[in-house]
Amino acid sequence: MKTLFTILLALTATLAGAQTTISGSVTDEKGNPVIAANIYLQGTYDGALTAEDGTFSFKTTATGEKILVVSYLSYEEIQQPITVEQYKPQTFKLRENVNTLDAVVISAGTFQAGDNTKATVLKPLDIVTTAGSAGDIIAALQTLPGTQAVGESGRLFVRGGEADETQTFVDGIRVAQPYGAAAANIPTRGRFSPFLFKGMTFSTGGYSAEYGEALSSVLLLNTIDEPVQEQTDISLMTVGLGLGNTQKWEKSSLTFNTAYINLEPYQWLVPQDVSWNKPYQSLSGETVYRYQLKNGLFKAYAAFDSADFSINQESINATVPVRTGIDNNNLYVNTSYNGVLPNMWTIHTGLSYGYSNNKIGIDVNDVNNDEHSSHIKLKFKKTVTNRFKLTFGADYFLTDFDEKYKEPTGFSFKSGYTNNIAATYAETDIFFSKKFALKAGLRSSYSQIPDEVSVEPRAALAYKTGKNGQFSLAYGDFYQTPRQDYLKYAQNLNYEKTKHYILNYMYSPDGYTLRAEAYYKDYGNLVKFDTNAPQYNSVFSNSGDGYAKGIDLFWRDNKSVKNLEYWVSYSYIDSERDYRNYEYSVTPSYIAKHNFSVVTKYWVNSLRSQLGVTYMYNSGRPYDNPNEDAFMNGKTTAYHNLSLSWAWLVSQQKIVYFSVSNITGNQNIFGYEYANAPGTDGTFARQAITQPADRFFFVGFFWTISDNKQTNQLDNL
Repeated sequence: MKTLFTILLALTATLAGAQTTISGSVTDEKGNPVIAANIYLQGTYDGALTAEDGTFSFKTTATGEKILVVSYLSYEEIQQPITVEQYKPQTFKLRENVNTLDAVVISAGTFQAGDNTKATVLKPLDIVTTAGSAGDIIAALQTLPGTQAVGESGRLFVRGGEADETQTFVDGIRVAQPYGAAAANIPTRGRFSPFLFKGMTFSTGGYSAEYGEALSSVLLLNTIDEPVQEQTDISLMTVGLGLGNTQKWEKSSLTFNTAYINLEPYQWLVPQDVSWNKPYQSLSGETVYRYQLKNGLFKAYAAFDSADFSINQESINATVPVRTGIDNNNLYVNTSYNGVLPNMWTIHTGLSYGYSNNKIGIDVNDVNNDEHSSHIKLKFKKTVTNRFKLTFGADYFLTDFDEKYKEPTGFSFKSGYTNNIAATYAETDIFFSKKFALKAGLRSSYSQIPDEVSVEPRAALAYKTGKNGQFSLAYGDFYQTPRQDYLKYAQNLNYEKTKHYILNYMYSPDGYTLRAEAYYKDYGNLVKFDTNAPQYNSVFSNSGDGYAKGIDLFWRDNKSVKNLEYWVSYSYIDSERDYRNYEYSVTPSYIAKHNFSVVTKYWVNSLRSQLGVTYMYNSGRPYDNPNEDAFMNGKTTAYHNLSLSWAWLVSQQKIVYFSVSNITGNQNIFGYEYANAPGTDGTFARQAITQPADRFFFVGFFWTISDNKQTNQLDNL
């Protein structure tokens, strides 16, 4: 018996001796104790929680090499390899997890619309429910700070830049011809319907190194990844007809929409301030095909547009109206793939092709041009750690443009160019903490026509000052090959370039958003020429320069009043340029110093209706009056536009929609055309450049047919 007792005692002593104590403490980055952090040995049930002073202690019978895990909500997990028998007490310092919803996000220069973005100031619905926009994405964006409402153009002018200084991308692939056909001083629309897009990112400056060939801005449109259900959309409108359909299968889906627009009946009912020989007509359509692969998503997007019209335009320099006719055909196709690669890499690649043909008649003279453009894209991204992300890639752009001008006299002139651009870029996102982040990148490109390599560093910092507020700083160099109007006559031009400096503050408590941004842009190498307009015998140079500086303010509130959402935008800009055929540096004719807009949307539950009201104001714009000695010394009257929309939900899937722009009939003037020579009294006569009609009325009936019998087209109105 004594021998058995001795054996049991020895065995107990051995087992007790095999237990090892694991102890230590857990603190945050400032050295404060973390209470109730979870500490355990991976693959065992041995562990403990930290006490109020951050200490922990537990015993384990495990031996050898193990992983000690330290975790706590909203902090990065620690996995520490240890040898149990050799473990010594230590202090573990937890770092805040930078991927939480309240972490800092770089927002300088960028407006995003989408349900999954932390810096959202607009929702996808907002892009197309803005009164006065008539479903045009570009018109809706003109209610944001940093943009200019250039009524005679309809294009996107951003922070002192012309429309060609903004590039448009669909699923990351460039669109070379984003606007529809238009005559001089007749506003155009963007080519893309909001029907197929889930959201957008609109950068007013300081954008990522991933994008180039844009001095001022980029607009990123993202198509829907996966439709919710099969459905059909039917549109009957005062300006035409529309049809859309979505089909879903197990791993794929197809969505298309098509529209026929004919303004002749509308212009017969509503008098116009211009004389149309043939009112605008167009047939257009878009489609997206999606296929879900094992490790990624493939998309094919296509859009086409065929439009023609003819107009008689009064000119102070012609005794009879100038007849202008345009027949435009446009095709854009892109394919893209987003996938996951081994070792936490992702890939985004794509290819696009665009074709545009214009047949233009100006009185008895004819102009015919063709543009072929392509973009090849390859991008890789890796999340190295929660705090460090790496992106790099390459782009290749191809453009081939040809134009022929012909007069009845037999005179003709051919112009055009071919330009290939190769670019590479790399960018990192570094999160030092939940409050402090850095994005740094470098882009370099080679363009065939300038025959030079650009080096474009870009960087942005963001610091979170509290629960809802943060500051961002951004700097970048941006290069762009000169525009088509210049390159078709001269291929000896260099890059145009600018530097962006941006300071941003964003405050976004629940239901509210405040953005304030100050910026400065320094332009160089701007193109100048010595004729009234760029033409075959102009002398071109890169001797121009300029600047733009200002403040943009944005306030959005969707909480204070039930069923009411509104936003207010204000921009102040001070900009001068010595470019084109300017005599010296002055404010360009498309810039208004003060820009203000209010957009409101109110849901009237008892009437099952949404009321939209938009008011836009721009101070006077400069113009050159040859009757005065000073260059560009004139100033137009201020621009006012009050627009109203009403969407009535007749039944869950049927909507009647009405809108009217410039409801007060304000006579907005965008500038003046002056006579080429003075009259007998020694003064130059002039003619105002105005809008084609005082108001635009729109009435439509929209019917959705779907399985759930709930979906409607309110999102697209």
